[in-house]
Amino acid sequence: MMTDQHAADQQLFVAAGSESRGPYALDIGPKRAGWEYTALRVLELRPGASHHLPTGDCEWIVLPLAGACSVLVDGEVIELLGRDGVFGSASDFAYLPRDAHAQIATGAGGRFALAGARCERRLPARYGPAQEVPVEQRGSGATGREVRNFAAADVFECDRLIAVEVITPGGHWSSYPAHKHDEGIPGRESVLEEIYHYEFDGGPGVAGYQRIASSRPGGADLLTEVRTGDTVLVPNGWHGPSIAPPEHAMYYLNVMAGPGPLREWNITFREGEGYR
Repeated sequence: MMTDQHAADQQLFVAAGSESRGPYALDIGPKRAGWEYTALRVLELRPGASHHLPTGDCEWIVLPLAGACSVLVDGEVIELLGRDGVFGSASDFAYLPRDAHAQIATGAGGRFALAGARCERRLPARYGPAQEVPVEQRGSGATGREVRNFAAADVFECDRLIAVEVITPGGHWSSYPAHKHDEGIPGRESVLEEIYHYEFDGGPGVAGYQRIASSRPGGADLLTEVRTGDTVLVPNGWHGPSIAPPEHAMYYLNVMAGPGPLREWNITFREGEGYR
């Protein structure tokens, strides 16, 4: 018999393929996640295919994971050169406003992340060049990792959406020290719903781990194995570490949004785990 806690843990962990729909290998919206703002889809297109995306009440970023595409939105065509895969380099990307209709087309096929957030303001569609993505080396030693801040709060303008990519070398810990952003404390901590979407260098047999620890009675609590295509939802709680296995690099895409009046990434570190 499944306990209430086990059922809750199962809702936080989304196994690869378990939330697929049509051309989407992953389709997580606010309703499925059980929150208000943050969404992530992974669009898989065969060579020569295209996909119509009504943006609705969300802003979206089209981020190539593997492959190139063109995006038609508001009468403008945005060409994305993309990349061969996430472990190579940062990618260019396209920002899509709410209340728009976009067409995503690819010649050679590919996989494209659609990072989204319910929002209020309608900002203009824009191109984000790969060469303008700030790449940060965060941490040191066994906690060293690369953070690609393509849509960080202080880098690229969105209404509510925040998104970054992290590459963690084999055997390293990232998302460490454990931290949280589930209380609205002006200037100190933001309320942000968060999604982690994973890939591993080495194929589907390679696994890492992610930890979420409760920060409140009845809060999120999870320790799970993660593989390529798996996704973890973080509605609240201390999250971290994310652990890469020896000899295999780990990638995750972080997508965040929340209700605060300011688009900020303010976090609190878990006591006793000073920043490294």
